Amino acid sequence: MLAYLGGTIAVGAARMAGQETASTPASSLDSLINFRDSEIKFPLATLMAVLRDNRHEGWVLAAYPDPTTSRPLIGAGFSLDVPATDHPQSDPLNPHTFLEPSSAQLWQAAGLDPGKLQRILAQYDRDLAAWQKKKFRRKIRTHRLPSQITEAEATALLRISATQAVHNARAYCRDFDQLTSPQQMALSQLVYQMGLNLEQFVHFLDLLNNNSVPNGDGSFLFVSADTTPGEHWSSVQDTLIQSQWARRYSTRAVAVIAMFDPDYAGDPAQAERKVRATLHPAVAHSHKKRSAHSLKTASTDHKAGTGTSTGKS
Repeated sequence: MLAYLGGTIAVGAARMAGQETASTPASSLDSLINFRDSEIKFPLATLMAVLRDNRHEGWVLAAYPDPTTSRPLIGAGFSLDVPATDHPQSDPLNPHTFLEPSSAQLWQAAGLDPGKLQRILAQYDRDLAAWQKKKFRRKIRTHRLPSQITEAEATALLRISATQAVHNARAYCRDFDQLTSPQQMALSQLVYQMGLNLEQFVHFLDLLNNNSVPNGDGSFLFVSADTTPGEHWSSVQDTLIQSQWARRYSTRAVAVIAMFDPDYAGDPAQAERKVRATLHPAVAHSHKKRSAHSLKTASTDHKAGTGTSTGKS
């Protein structure tokens, strides 16, 4: 969290200046602005609808703190103060480059007023200093956070961010155009949620592109040439299932990982059940009889713990 110095306008201006010093050429954003659904196999609106859902990114029309970093987000998790970043392509067989513009550049590419972004950042610093993260998020849950952008503006930000995710998904996967519609959407969603952190999923990316994963000792474990598509994609899914991300955000992870199943389109529910069973294997219960007292206690605890969870996973 930035220290509150009584001059948040200056802090906001410093943020914006920092974003401008390492900017992405404006011409590079043309591919995002001029994006067409025909470039991918799934409707971009479908991905946008998923990201707006509270089980994934959610939808808040005012700046709010990231639950981990406290950095300002808005809409469907759009980061408000990210600087432009150099993200080189490390795969010599993939001709597509990464695009990592600053928040300010994406904001303008979405057609929004730059001055409005600066005002929102300044107000966010004041609010965070006054409320702290816990009270801030309580205001979100109780719908007591005044809107700072319109539905149309939030949708424009989501669209430009989603197209950036698609662009970078193609740079992460050399065979992106050969993926099924659900697989393309799943990879794009991973990029949207993780950004540069997806680079840390080394096993997943290696298997996605090379049919091999590193063993950790300098050697590689290769998938057999006669491996069926189902077996290959099951291996790809396993690399995600074993991740900390899948354990921490299990609800969204199940939905995303299931889409890598080549048979997902035929039965999405079955594909999700298979992932859920692996991510949350059934617990073997003891067959010993419990005392009447322990049974009563368990029943009481169950009733006391029943309720609707408001936390995202």
